[in-house]
Amino acid sequence: MRPPRPHGPPPRFPFHRRRRRLHSHLYLLVAPLLCFAFLTPALAAAGAPPAAAAGDTGGEGGIIRTRAAAIDWPAMAWPSKCTWLPLPNSGRCHSYTLVSKYHKIWKDTKGVISETEVLKKEPVSDVIALKDSLKYFDADFFNDSKLREMEDGAKEFNVPAFRENRKLVASENGGLHNPSVLLFKSSWNGDSMKSEAITFDYPRASAVHRPSNDEDIAFMSVIELGELIRTKQITSRELTDVFLRRLKRYNPVLEAVVTYTEDLAYKQAKEADDLLAQGKYLGPLHGIPYGLKDIIAVPHYKTTWGSRTFKNQVFDTEAFVYKRLKSAGAVLVAKLVTGSLAYDDIWFGGRTRNPWNIEEFSTGSSAGPAASTSAGMVPFAIGSETAGSITYPAARCGVTALRPTFGTVARTNVMSISESLDKLGPFCRSAVDCAIVLDAIRGKDAGDPSSREVALGDPFRVDITKLTVGYLDDAEMEVVDVLSSKGVKMVPFKLNYTVESVQSILNITMDVDMLAHFDNWQREGHDDDYEAQDQWPVELRRARLVPAVDYIQAQRARGKLIKEVRDGFTIDAFIGNVTDWERVCLGNLVGMPVVVVPTGLKSIEDPPKGGTKRRTTVTTGIYAPPDHDHIALALAMAYQSVTDHNKQRPPIDDLGPNDRIHT
Repeated sequence: MRPPRPHGPPPRFPFHRRRRRLHSHLYLLVAPLLCFAFLTPALAAAGAPPAAAAGDTGGEGGIIRTRAAAIDWPAMAWPSKCTWLPLPNSGRCHSYTLVSKYHKIWKDTKGVISETEVLKKEPVSDVIALKDSLKYFDADFFNDSKLREMEDGAKEFNVPAFRENRKLVASENGGLHNPSVLLFKSSWNGDSMKSEAITFDYPRASAVHRPSNDEDIAFMSVIELGELIRTKQITSRELTDVFLRRLKRYNPVLEAVVTYTEDLAYKQAKEADDLLAQGKYLGPLHGIPYGLKDIIAVPHYKTTWGSRTFKNQVFDTEAFVYKRLKSAGAVLVAKLVTGSLAYDDIWFGGRTRNPWNIEEFSTGSSAGPAASTSAGMVPFAIGSETAGSITYPAARCGVTALRPTFGTVARTNVMSISESLDKLGPFCRSAVDCAIVLDAIRGKDAGDPSSREVALGDPFRVDITKLTVGYLDDAEMEVVDVLSSKGVKMVPFKLNYTVESVQSILNITMDVDMLAHFDNWQREGHDDDYEAQDQWPVELRRARLVPAVDYIQAQRARGKLIKEVRDGFTIDAFIGNVTDWERVCLGNLVGMPVVVVPTGLKSIEDPPKGGTKRRTTVTTGIYAPPDHDHIALALAMAYQSVTDHNKQRPPIDDLGPNDRIHT
């Protein structure tokens, strides 16, 4: 701690520059103030009035509260050294009492400045500017005297603290380092559920034969391709060739690929083939090609986050999800498009299109994983969701996808938007494939404090006839009817909650967290280079105006929402629209899983004269409580076992004369 200043007013909050425990070093904070007890001679010498010099005593420990508004501090002889006094009852904690008294003394020594004096002294002052700006915080209720006090306190305490913290943790963008210790736990059962680390009991595809053409191979499911690999009907090298060719063929149309990882793919494919030749089979992902959303770090390859600011960025670290897939024998063939800084489908190379209707875009920042899986460019891909970035592109592109329970898949070395909202999940051809991929990537990692070992049941062993499943007003009734025919008890259901600010809670949480991860990016003016000026730049500037107290209030409201949803969850799962924005916000705030299920196709709006092969996909969502992803997956698998909507292929190779392709 610094010694008292030789001249001038007493030090204000000298402890704000030190990282020491308040309860054990409190005497260091208040000792300079105790020196007021010995200032009477000095004050008298300075010509202070008797009342001001004497002050009034009171309170514990003999602390003197000095009315110093009349003191002429520059003329006063401030002692060069204080006598340190022991505190009474040193074995007890006096933090609240003593700090309160200290704060009272500090305020008294500053004196009171009237509104008239403030305006007279500085007609166009910082106080006036502060008063005007506080209306944007819904806090324009302070008088000018209080504003002066706030201004001084902010300059002396807040701003230095902000700068120190920013220097410690905010010099790097992306949220890859120094995660928040304020953790969100999505489990409704506390910490009692612990994973037994038992893998799912996968079914084995029977009577699978290698198709005669690459097109048919490209649209086989993961479990089917895995059987071809296991029975040595095809090699991983051959599969890698098939999907790299398709990626390069269709990417000029769909704009779904950021980087081809060709050298790495062939290396990993060779390793998979060599292991199989030695009799070592790693499981259903052994030798299967896949793609990663380009916010996921892979050594020696660019991880661009979809932004021109970071388009040459390369990390030497491996994301947890990449390590898990590598250990399962999967083969990375491409880094796929993320919208710039994981916002929607616009990135520095263009805008990703929907394979079912190339005149429209894929929506959602997991645009590349959704479009590539839909078009048969990869058998599966990993995307992420903070607020709709799995659900929206999966629904638009007509693929099956899973947004898992929050915390199920560790996000280590993945660009972060919000540490209490971000989730990684698979895009696949079927719910069976989603279960296989989830089993490979789930798990806890020290680099992501919010990750945990979720005790998921085995979706392949769920007895759906023992389930009660609700359906909302906007559910696809075909799904309801199919599940009912398979013995599931289907009942009407409604989500009941009183919190009306669901959407704003998510926006406040997401935007403020994102700004914390890209504070430096904004301060350096890179938001001016952002690919879509009406997206993050606008939201993150607005986020600067969210006070800390209102951010915390939003989290408290979020807690109320979670409790109400949990208390009203009287069923095992429910079915409803998967792209309803209110429900997207609610699901992400609660941390609940959902499976996106294709349920059909319909004609596009305003089709060209003469007809078109382009279509609009129809989907629904199967939602489950947190930690019950296996229930949603089991229901989706049951539905897909007797329907073929998830097996349809987009018409990118069979477009009519009225369908335009922009290359």
